Amino acid sequence: MNPSQCRHPRWGPWRNRPPWWPEDEPWPPAGAPGTQAWQRMRRHFLRRALLFLATVVILTVGLSALLLWGAASLLGVLRVPAGSAALGLTALAVMLPFVLVGTALVARTFRRMAAPVEDLMAALGRVADGDYSTRARERGPQEVRTLTRAFNTMAERLQRHEEQRRSLLMDISHELRTPLAVLQGNLEGMLDGVYPHDEAHLSLILEETQILARLIDDLRTFSLAESLGLNLVKTPADLAELAREAIASFRAQAQEAGVTLLLDAEPGLPLVEVDPERIRQVLNNLLSNALHYTPAGGTVRVRCALDSGRVVVSVEDTGTGIPAEELPHIFDRFSKSKDSRGTGLGLAIAKSLVEAHEGEVSAQSVPGEGTAIRFTLPLSPIAHN
Repeated sequence: MNPSQCRHPRWGPWRNRPPWWPEDEPWPPAGAPGTQAWQRMRRHFLRRALLFLATVVILTVGLSALLLWGAASLLGVLRVPAGSAALGLTALAVMLPFVLVGTALVARTFRRMAAPVEDLMAALGRVADGDYSTRARERGPQEVRTLTRAFNTMAERLQRHEEQRRSLLMDISHELRTPLAVLQGNLEGMLDGVYPHDEAHLSLILEETQILARLIDDLRTFSLAESLGLNLVKTPADLAELAREAIASFRAQAQEAGVTLLLDAEPGLPLVEVDPERIRQVLNNLLSNALHYTPAGGTVRVRCALDSGRVVVSVEDTGTGIPAEELPHIFDRFSKSKDSRGTGLGLAIAKSLVEAHEGEVSAQSVPGEGTAIRFTLPLSPIAHN
């Protein structure tokens, strides 16, 4: 088993995985060099700490013994032969510079460790107060610099998450404003007698409430997938059959729009370990998006194939395509074209659900020719046997 796939706290050497460690990064740090460097750094720090403490103890005991012996000799408390006293004083005079130099070195080492730790503690206080832009300067011993670098990485992630949270709130408020404004305008117009209580206006109000309900459902699904709180009920499934069912549910819509729906599936595809409902949701989002941008007379094709030990599904359309500058952002939340009436979360949800299944998703598009969105899923263990 790949260490990066170990999630259970009782699995082997990864049982002590911290709860705050990112789920998409292995613990301990991935790769033999990373793990060995982690262990070497810890041993090196412990050796230096023990050496520092031993030096402090030796210098303290030695200096105390020499001072006590010298004081006792000078005060006459300790009776020693004259020759021994002179020899002792000479030894004290010779050793005292070494003791002082050693003390100075210990003090310098302590300052080198204490100063960056003090900076780090001050930075921690500012982060605790909500200033996620705080960064600590890397200095001091290698171990302290590594600790500071880890703190800066943590602060950077916190800042990025805070920015994403604020951006999400702004996006949600923007998406809610339009349907609420339509609802309020129509209801006020009907109450004031400006608009009649006819089917056209009531249908418009119903449509806006459906948009709000879909936005709430999409936000819930997206947040669960992003927080890894999505409960996946995985079973071995035939992906070609799931695609066939998804196409059947869009057949009437495609016929009304004059778009041809096709399925190309390799025969004998192995099973995949997935949550069928969630993968069906992925296919529905991709098909809905493809149909929206495919004009009458166009084609939307779903392909299912086996490639490099994974099942690959692609939804291809002959629609308007996506400009090159917008292509890298199509899986971002609330990313949509100006003429779209959707929530802008369909592709973001599809990406999150595929990644929750340990799959990958990508997109290719040529403006004016069409778009192909491709995702891969791992095979079921039954298919490997």
